[in-house]
Amino acid sequence: MNIRSYLRERIRKDPLKYHSLHADMISSRLGLTVEQFVWRSVTISLLVGILFSLFGFLFGTMIVYAIGTSRSGIYNVFNIQIPEIIFTPSFEHYIQFLSVLVCFAVGTYVAYASLLRFPGIEKRNRSIRINLSLHNAVAYMYAMRRGGAQLMPIFHSLSEHSDIYGEVALEFRQIVRDADFFGYDMISAIHHLIETTPSEKLKNFLEDLLSVIESGGDMSEFLSMRVRLYQDEARFEQKQFLNFLSIVAESYVTLFVAGPLFLIIIMVIMGMIGTGAVVQLSMITYAFIPIGSLIFILLLDIISVKTEKTERYVKVKVLDEYSDVRVIKRGGEESLFAQLKRYDKTRNLFSLIRNPFESFVKHVNNTFYITVPVAGIYILAMLLSIPRYTDIEIFIDVVDDHIVMAFLIILIPFAVFYEIWARKVKSIESLIPDFLERMAGINQVGLTIAQAVAIMVNTNLGLLSYEIRRIKRDMDWGANFTEALMRFEERVRTPSIARTVSLITKASEMSGSIGEVLSIASSDAKMTEVLKRERSTEMFIYTAIVYLSFFVFVFVVAVLTTQFLPVLANVSLGKLTNAGPLSGIGSVPIKTFGRLLYHTCLVQAIFSGLIAGQMGEGSLGAGVKHACVLLLISIITFNFII
Repeated sequence: MNIRSYLRERIRKDPLKYHSLHADMISSRLGLTVEQFVWRSVTISLLVGILFSLFGFLFGTMIVYAIGTSRSGIYNVFNIQIPEIIFTPSFEHYIQFLSVLVCFAVGTYVAYASLLRFPGIEKRNRSIRINLSLHNAVAYMYAMRRGGAQLMPIFHSLSEHSDIYGEVALEFRQIVRDADFFGYDMISAIHHLIETTPSEKLKNFLEDLLSVIESGGDMSEFLSMRVRLYQDEARFEQKQFLNFLSIVAESYVTLFVAGPLFLIIIMVIMGMIGTGAVVQLSMITYAFIPIGSLIFILLLDIISVKTEKTERYVKVKVLDEYSDVRVIKRGGEESLFAQLKRYDKTRNLFSLIRNPFESFVKHVNNTFYITVPVAGIYILAMLLSIPRYTDIEIFIDVVDDHIVMAFLIILIPFAVFYEIWARKVKSIESLIPDFLERMAGINQVGLTIAQAVAIMVNTNLGLLSYEIRRIKRDMDWGANFTEALMRFEERVRTPSIARTVSLITKASEMSGSIGEVLSIASSDAKMTEVLKRERSTEMFIYTAIVYLSFFVFVFVVAVLTTQFLPVLANVSLGKLTNAGPLSGIGSVPIKTFGRLLYHTCLVQAIFSGLIAGQMGEGSLGAGVKHACVLLLISIITFNFII
């Protein structure tokens, strides 16, 4: 019997043991059976155990070396004689084998226990994300209901907007799936979602919704009241989210900023400098800090509500009503059609040439098409121009600054254009509530949405006035109101505006009098802006803490580099021949140690900047500017100040 068959039989014999795991997997929407998940967990745990066993072998070898050379770092206070059996080759092998076995067992157990808890963690994270966006989804449902739509079409429409409404839309997709594919009626499908959703808030909403359905109450009034209630509760939900985010931020600063700094000080001050210290510091610089920071970035990405961008998928329907009409093709126009095709192919290129900066602002990633080749040419020219150094430390000392400069060539343009785009979007989003409120007032006096837009052209709403004029121009050229708004959404591409456009277009498709819906949309947009400002204010403190902790990090490393390492370089080896633990100071590779300290600051600058942006503004792109600033501080400190 293989391992997978054994696991299958064990799960079948004791289903109660895996009941909570099964429930967490359903609520987290992992899309796996318990057997598949346990099998994958066992496989990954064994791989992690093998990796830990390699570290165990290295650790056992270090123990044997330390005991054999009497450099364990522990002073023998009682002058106890170590038995001769310890120095035999067979006993050394036993120590290595025991170290490998213990590390394998510990690594496998820790990985397996962590993986079994992953569904529960993902369940809690989904609950937070559902609660934060539920008021937006209920506002969308209210807009459709005001237009006369029934509940199942509302669920269908909401489930198709997962790119805008996130986890809430995915939850309502379960109702659509049960009704369309599994034969459930709507009531049973809602009951099933109540049993499986991880959000207590959504569960209470669905239970109250069922009560209204079964009692024949006013659905529009119920949804209107819930929209306002959830908008008031959204601030409290975000407060909980920010508290959890603050714990993550403090953990990062403690583990991956203060922690490595403490280890560096310990290794330097306690005299543990030499080949072993270089290896340990290399592990901290090139493995511990990057891997730990990437894990925190992944954790922040999992728990955060995505605010990067949205995509709207447009369906194209081919009309076939006049397929029986005879079509007479005229000749002589082939060259004109060919010319139109060539123009369509080169239009984007001409637009980029005419307005290169505007293209970079709208599509920030396009900067990489220019900066990456430039950085590559810079590195190649640098490698061809520098002399052939025989000392590897001198070569690295010359090359590393140029590599950092190449990184800055890539990152600085991206950071600049991203910041320009972010400021523009923030300015537009801050004016959306006022725009919707005025539109609602105009619509409530009896004018249509198109007439309201024509009136709003003459108002002064800053950057938004330019977009309103473009909406009006699109309508003048034949587009309807829905198409003009969708083009506006495509130009700005933010979740807040995407939700607003979806809400207004769906309501306007069903009714011309949407003044109350516009008021709800205005209130929703205003609440979203308030929540953004509160998050920015709360997390600014932790962004400042990241900067301050990095300054302390650089300061301490600079002191060690300028005050301590030169002293070690001048220490006479003959005077410390019998100095016990300090007897190896004379063989310290000072240049190597200084280079590692410099690289530690560079690595810390990159990841601290990215995490500061993700915590403060919810985006890795926003962290690029912080990374550039911290990199420049590191370069200036180590090349011009020290």
